[in-house]
Amino acid sequence: MKTNMSRRLLLAAAAIMAAPACVSAQEQEIVDHAAGVLDSGAEWAAAVPSDWNGVLLLWSHGYNPTLRAAEYAPSSVADALLAKGYALAGSSYASGGWALEDAVPDQAATIDAFSEKFSAPETVIGWGMSMGGLVTTALAEDEESGLDGGLSLCSSMGGAVGMMNMALDGAYAFKILVAPQSDIHLVDVDDDLENLRRVQAVLASARETREGRARVALAAVLAGLPGWTDAKSPKPADDDIWAQEEQMAHALPMGVFLPRTDQEKRAGGVFSWNDSVDYAAQLDRTGRREFIEALYAEAGLELESDLKRLNEGERITAQAEHVQYMLDNYTPTAAPRVPLLAVQRVGDGMTSPALQGVYADAAQANSGEDMVKSLWIDAPGHCNFTPDELLISIAMIAERIQTGAWPEPDEKTFTDYQPMPMQRPCFRGGACEGLPE
Repeated sequence: MKTNMSRRLLLAAAAIMAAPACVSAQEQEIVDHAAGVLDSGAEWAAAVPSDWNGVLLLWSHGYNPTLRAAEYAPSSVADALLAKGYALAGSSYASGGWALEDAVPDQAATIDAFSEKFSAPETVIGWGMSMGGLVTTALAEDEESGLDGGLSLCSSMGGAVGMMNMALDGAYAFKILVAPQSDIHLVDVDDDLENLRRVQAVLASARETREGRARVALAAVLAGLPGWTDAKSPKPADDDIWAQEEQMAHALPMGVFLPRTDQEKRAGGVFSWNDSVDYAAQLDRTGRREFIEALYAEAGLELESDLKRLNEGERITAQAEHVQYMLDNYTPTAAPRVPLLAVQRVGDGMTSPALQGVYADAAQANSGEDMVKSLWIDAPGHCNFTPDELLISIAMIAERIQTGAWPEPDEKTFTDYQPMPMQRPCFRGGACEGLPE
């Protein structure tokens, strides 16, 4: 890690906190652009302003089923960051899809390529959204990565194994209770998009009755989905149980059933399991049993009968070698080597807020309270941050690196929030219930 970080980092952080998100072309400084190809075949791209402050922001993009061109920052904030003196860089990764195996070394190699083209940065801050946030988390846990700090946004930082086990719990409940005779695939998924269409058709039919809607809500709760997910809808009242179910149903197909095809192909087969899960106990651990009981009561259903059906249903087993691939690519240790800021919207229906919550709790126990900060924005949606939210978050991690202490969160941006507990956390080298041997 570098030790010659200058006072310019703190000044840049302060400037960006005060700066508007939009920067006109007249206000932008002259920018030097560069691009190239890494040894892996991945493309990289970078931009450096003439008044570079010595800080490189290493952008890790999110999941995309196909290979995409290299990008060095989201377009919504790239100009504002350059105008404040930050250099920007990022790679395409050598492959598309669940590319953690390629992304982590490619991003580290991008730092080297940047340094060779320009000069070695004084400070490197990794940042990324969704799968890119998990890439950033992996880099933050690797003491050889070159990062001095990281910003993990709306991310699957709870790890691939735990995330997809939680998704399997929801998918399993949905199929067993709503459409047991359907051709919905839980694992060994032939085609994600085709499977998604099957799920959407079953979901639409199930939600025509209150019985179906109550069962959809149970599946969503077991999958860790929050009760507010649609960016176009107001937040449901705490006692409006059917409005919360509607929000969960909005997110369920994509938030529970994707992206499994590519992951299983990379892992070599099935890597998720539920053969040891007690679903009655699982519901209790969510903290949302009362919510589900209310829905079931109004629908005229017997909750314990459905939980019994889940516990007696045909379970899914996984092969140890397939699980090991997903542990390696990537399930965190929850022991970051550098400061890590995690930011998420409370109504994220694509990446359960439970993932950020469980990582922050485990990392604080492993690495100390000063190493990880978990912050929440009181809004719905996946990775749909405003430019100002991104700029404020970058300024926070920059200040933490420079001063060694976390600044007070902006009260207008962040809110107090306790996400639903993650029922089956899994960390590499740590707790992972039912791990195949």
